Amino acid sequence: MTTTTPPEASSGSDSGVLLTRLFSWVMLAVLIAFLANNFLTHWAGLPGARAVLGDGGALAALQAALYAVMVALAVFFVTRNGDQTLRQDSKRISDMNSFFIRAAFWAVVMIGVVDMIISFLRVEGLLPFVVGESLATELGKSQFRGPYVHFPLMLVGIAIASVTRTLGFIWLALLVVFAELLIVICRFIFSYEQAFMADLVRFWYAALFLFASAYTLLEEGHVRVDVFYAGMAPKTKGYVNAIGSLVLGVVLCWILLIYGMGSKSAVINSPLLSYEVTQAGFGMYVKYLMAGFLGIFAVSMMVQFVSYFMDAVADVRGDPGGRDHDVHAVQ
Repeated sequence: MTTTTPPEASSGSDSGVLLTRLFSWVMLAVLIAFLANNFLTHWAGLPGARAVLGDGGALAALQAALYAVMVALAVFFVTRNGDQTLRQDSKRISDMNSFFIRAAFWAVVMIGVVDMIISFLRVEGLLPFVVGESLATELGKSQFRGPYVHFPLMLVGIAIASVTRTLGFIWLALLVVFAELLIVICRFIFSYEQAFMADLVRFWYAALFLFASAYTLLEEGHVRVDVFYAGMAPKTKGYVNAIGSLVLGVVLCWILLIYGMGSKSAVINSPLLSYEVTQAGFGMYVKYLMAGFLGIFAVSMMVQFVSYFMDAVADVRGDPGGRDHDVHAVQ
């Protein structure tokens, strides 16, 4: 009796699957190398990978070699795990992205609460009585509050994300409503309003909008307004999603990253490097982090688009385990 191997069981050794997996993991490897080089160049003061074309010396060559090393690691990973299917890789990448977004969510919640408390104590003149005159003076400087208050809270956010599985966007939306309600109550009942109150709303709302975008893509939550897509065959939909993920998704994310991190004066790097704050006096010191939200958005969306691309190719192949892409379609 002849048995037929299920598509999912044999797909790991298929040349088309192998090329798709190689392309996807190499894309993520290049992304990691790009972000690492951005830090080394603009934060650590190294010459940069592009300087290898000029007089950058050995350090520039090492930075350029980082791309080759990361690509080699991606190729090694794919060939070492040759039995993995596109669905399995797609889920693995989505899970990693979920952890990244989850950590960012918890960091934003804690930074918002702590920075608001510091700003409140500072504007009311109570901070010196709580932490002392010297530390209160330092907390009035964004270059101090960022590295010594915000960054440790980011590490705590990563730790919490490693032990919890909820993304908590519903709770963040609730916090935004609560922060806005606090402004209304304080303004119209107690005639009290400070700049940090509005800063907190903008800080959390920006995080909610930008961080949840990749998760919404994963859950098919972005509304499709189309005429032809709903009537397409599953294989055709796979082609549309695969091409759209690369041409409209990954390319856009690379444009955001290159434009936002291409130099020290770029729109993402510049506020982060200077710990930029608002001009509202005693507001929250989180404006520079909101510039970083654009980077988090671009990275998380690119990772999710790569995952989506692999899933779409699996749809084209007719592999089992596909999702219903019509759930959120609007016709």
